[in-house]
Amino acid sequence: MDNPTLLGPWVRRFLLDYMGGARNLARNTQRSYRDTLTLLLPFVATAQRTAVDRLTVEQVAPEVIRRFLHDLETTRDCSIATRNQRLAAIHAMARFISAHSPEHIAWCGAIRDIPFKKAPQPVIAYLEKDEMEALLAAPDPTTAQGQRDYAVLLFLYNTGARASEATNVSVADLALTHTPSVKLWGKGNKSRSCPLWPLTVHTLVALIGDREPTACVFLNRSQRPLTRFGLHTLVERSAHRASAQMPSLAVKRVSPHTIRHTTAVHLLRAGVDINTIRAWLGHVSLETTNIYAQVDLEMKAKALSLCEVDASHPSGGHWLEDQSLMAFLATL
Repeated sequence: MDNPTLLGPWVRRFLLDYMGGARNLARNTQRSYRDTLTLLLPFVATAQRTAVDRLTVEQVAPEVIRRFLHDLETTRDCSIATRNQRLAAIHAMARFISAHSPEHIAWCGAIRDIPFKKAPQPVIAYLEKDEMEALLAAPDPTTAQGQRDYAVLLFLYNTGARASEATNVSVADLALTHTPSVKLWGKGNKSRSCPLWPLTVHTLVALIGDREPTACVFLNRSQRPLTRFGLHTLVERSAHRASAQMPSLAVKRVSPHTIRHTTAVHLLRAGVDINTIRAWLGHVSLETTNIYAQVDLEMKAKALSLCEVDASHPSGGHWLEDQSLMAFLATL
């Protein structure tokens, strides 16, 4: 590198060579890091009164980053989770620069000393069985769009797929004969197979027709691949329609990820073991899946009923009156 003090060449190497090449991070992760730098660089340039392409590494100073993070929360009204996500991207870039430029190790250490904020654990939102059924009944089955919407909602509920996984499914990823399943491509380009219900198979067969194996399963009205934004809009539109019959949906934020949580909770209630659910959802760690066991009030109530005290059989007497027990305790 001709001038290792300039920030621009480091940013290009970080985004293109490191993230997309050496690390092969998921495309969504790459976009998240890119968006962070898109916000950060103009902010630093304004603070340092320097053109973006003339910024040096050292000008991305810790105090400027702290002001940037504060601005995210106050001016842009970002949550603590988003603030921490942006800081994680900055930490990653600082580590990359210091690993290839020893003279910037001290700078990297100062950047990485900026701490993450502790954020409250978000409440896991999911739908009850009747709410999910109302959501599935919302699309109009007499229209092509309604049939597509129903297929998408049923697929999400069947597989617990992430939004990006669902929109990237191709015809070749479907195995609709013998033991029906779908191959989903998750984070880190890892694949997993999920079984499909007969109803899902029937719905998908009608949807894809005679498309080529490379074609996407879910298309928009322009016959282009459905985007993540389009998927979110589809789910929100269906939830709004369903709320007319199921008022509880009107006070819930229903998204593709809400349906993913719903799949996990309903599998747990059906008696599926937690490790199978982990593999079903594509979680790396079992700890991530365990949150569903913690949020399900129905299962907690069932567990509590098993150890409920029987009021018809009162205890034989107060423990203080058991002199043999008191004598035993006195000998310890």
